[in-house]
Amino acid sequence: MGAFTFLYAKGGSYMTNDPSACANCHVMKDHFDAWAKSSHHAVAVCNDCHAPHDIVGKYLTKARNGWNHSLAFTTGRFPEPIQITPKNHAITEEACRYCHQDVVRAIDTHPAQGEDMSCVRCHFTVGHLR
Repeated sequence: MGAFTFLYAKGGSYMTNDPSACANCHVMKDHFDAWAKSSHHAVAVCNDCHAPHDIVGKYLTKARNGWNHSLAFTTGRFPEPIQITPKNHAITEEACRYCHQDVVRAIDTHPAQGEDMSCVRCHFTVGHLR
């Protein structure tokens, strides 16, 4: 049953960097289409923003998300529109800082009251043009 589900859901495609794999599920189609029109389309794929940049972290995240997504989509227990989890939000924030480290270093200060600067809080439409 597990092997059939893996094959039916094109599980092997999630091991690649191909952004179209992220649109295998209908719930991600709008996100994929928005990315295709975004400013990051020419320079980043889904994994660049939504997976850690080290090989172990990348595949652990992909495995965790694959399990969580397959469970959620099979049971129908997910919000529409789909929402990013706090863990994946932190990974995306780190990806912004990784690719844009020169800019971040120039503007990242210590905000008052211990509030951290957040790239994705202000630039939430960059990757997906809401």
